[in-house]
Amino acid sequence: MNRTILVGRITADPELRTTPNGIATTTITVAVNRIPNANGEQIADFIRCVVWRRQAENVAKYCTKGSLVALEGR
Repeated sequence: MNRTILVGRITADPELRTTPNGIATTTITVAVNRIPNANGEQIADFIRCVVWRRQAENVAKYCTKGSLVALEGR
């Protein structure tokens, strides 16, 4: 029931890390544009996202700063 879908661009190159248990993780910040306001100014929200396991490895391997990504989570 609590589900969100975000589409935006990564603000910095992802860095792959592992936990002491050996689980891959990476944290990315995604810039998501809002609808322009009355003055026509574009406003962006910067949302930090944590990616785990195999998806974290894929993000670190294939995504770079400026990559357009779509995220689904809760």
